Amino acid sequence: AGLGGVAAASSPCEKACNPRMGNLAHGRALRTETSCGRRAAEPSCSYSEDAERRCRRPRCGRCSGAQPGLAHPPAAMADSPFRLPRTWWQAARDAPSETIRLDLEAAFYFTHLIMVFKSPRPAAMVLERSQDFGETWKPYKYFAANCSAAFGLEDDVRQRGAICTSRYSSPFPCTGGEVIFRALSPPYAAEDPYSAEAQAQLKITNLRVRLLQRQGCPCLPASPAPQPPPSLPYAIYDFIVKGSCFCNGHADHCVPVAGFKPIKAAGVFHVVHGKCMCKHNTAGSHCQHCAPLYNDQPWQAADGKSGAPRECQSCKCNGHADTCHFDMDAWLASGNRSGGVCDNCQHNTEGQHCQRCQLGFYRDLRKPFSAPDTCKPCSCHPVGSAVLPLGPRPFCDPSTGDCPCKPGVAGPRCDHCLPGYWGFSAYGCRPCHCARSCDPHTGDCLSSSSDVSWHNEAPPFQAVLNESEPTWGWEDEQGFSALRHSGKCECKEQVLGNPKVFCGMKYTYVIKTKILSAHDKGSHAEVSVKIKKVLKSTKLKILRGKRTLYPESWTNRGCTCPILNPGLEYLVAGHEDVRTGRLVVNMKSFVHQWKSALGRKVLEILKRDCN
Repeated sequence: AGLGGVAAASSPCEKACNPRMGNLAHGRALRTETSCGRRAAEPSCSYSEDAERRCRRPRCGRCSGAQPGLAHPPAAMADSPFRLPRTWWQAARDAPSETIRLDLEAAFYFTHLIMVFKSPRPAAMVLERSQDFGETWKPYKYFAANCSAAFGLEDDVRQRGAICTSRYSSPFPCTGGEVIFRALSPPYAAEDPYSAEAQAQLKITNLRVRLLQRQGCPCLPASPAPQPPPSLPYAIYDFIVKGSCFCNGHADHCVPVAGFKPIKAAGVFHVVHGKCMCKHNTAGSHCQHCAPLYNDQPWQAADGKSGAPRECQSCKCNGHADTCHFDMDAWLASGNRSGGVCDNCQHNTEGQHCQRCQLGFYRDLRKPFSAPDTCKPCSCHPVGSAVLPLGPRPFCDPSTGDCPCKPGVAGPRCDHCLPGYWGFSAYGCRPCHCARSCDPHTGDCLSSSSDVSWHNEAPPFQAVLNESEPTWGWEDEQGFSALRHSGKCECKEQVLGNPKVFCGMKYTYVIKTKILSAHDKGSHAEVSVKIKKVLKSTKLKILRGKRTLYPESWTNRGCTCPILNPGLEYLVAGHEDVRTGRLVVNMKSFVHQWKSALGRKVLEILKRDCN
């Protein structure tokens, strides 16, 4: 009744739903151990009694498997009980016990069994089911006139919920007696037919009935009717196995399982098939898992009690994946909100939700992220771009496409030298040996007229000369940085010595930052950085994340002072330009490659000496 109610509640399957129920024996073969007349024709008689249980005259005939009109095969139990009510199966005369077995091609829901006997009902029988295609069997119910004597079990007539019953083992009526079993009868009643408890009771792949003890018709002798024999062969009119396709509440229609061909039977027009046509974004023969792109939450059977469909939820893959899978760790980390992980992200994307471009690609902000061509390949110059520790080739900023440049190199693609540099090569660009600028290809100093045109593009800079003797020689493999350049200009690093000197510089910001890239903007340079830690800030609000530094001495006699190499982490102490909101780096700034010990020392000085 629960399954039927769910099926009728919402025909479009908007809520929990179930396919149409029917007789699972229709279109399938019932198997028995014997049939009367299988080897040779044999006499057959049936007995009945009147209202006062006096014997009526028997009806006798012959049973022969070779003659269709006289045969009583197992298939007669599964024909239409309405169109062909007087056909039956009959066991061989010498068979003291029998087994009737129904093998299904898939798992089905079984709700109840109705058997209508032509012979007296057995004095003892067992109804059993398998859920693993006959590998193992469990009893549904024992039937006996005396449960204690036959099986050593209590009778549910006296003890409610007992697994044995005497209700259906009386020899009366001698013909037309019924045996009825409901799979969810106490103690197995369940409010939700799709719950795990209900499934354990209802799901079957095979059903069998073992007829263990024959009995005769003990009617009262009445002349001229003879007394029936003490034991009669088993004979059954109808074997009705009510059930439905097993779909976990996610389908209202089923189709044949691959390879299954129904057996034609007289008067049978409806066959219960076993492969679900799933709704609610589910998939599988029994809608037992979510569809390929709907694994954002754990799969659940529908709620047969409330009618809630419990649909599978789609993964958020931004249009870049065809399938996803559920990951319990991601589910728990999200607070039980989202556990879908996209599979095989396409269109050069990556991440749990295909939410970012792969390394070597950047997002085209002019297009929606769901567009197949939203991630463009980086166009970094193979010579001028710096190779970061992430891989063997240059990678650009995934949000802008800007490339990290080698020392002295400029441009979004890192394809030319900064003003004041020359010799574009695999080591970057060399500083010019000139007061102002030089030919970017030869390094030859430009004439004053050339200098004038260059100054029209960029503001003039004060020449800062370092008259000290060079302390390093030129080494190509060290890269072309002003720190190691032996010309007239060298960068003087601020040294962390006396804390009073450091405090006296009155730095307004101190940060730990990673250099991402440097860019020539014509009138000035910009260094893209990722701030990882803020040790001090004064008037400007400095947060962790991406920010831009503004070097003041980027072309000062060709010097990139102070040194800021892409890919490396630095401790930077400098001054804020409150008017423009910029973080400025110049020759007064304290810039050193980051070390944990250095960070601790500077933090200690800031707290202890600079207050």
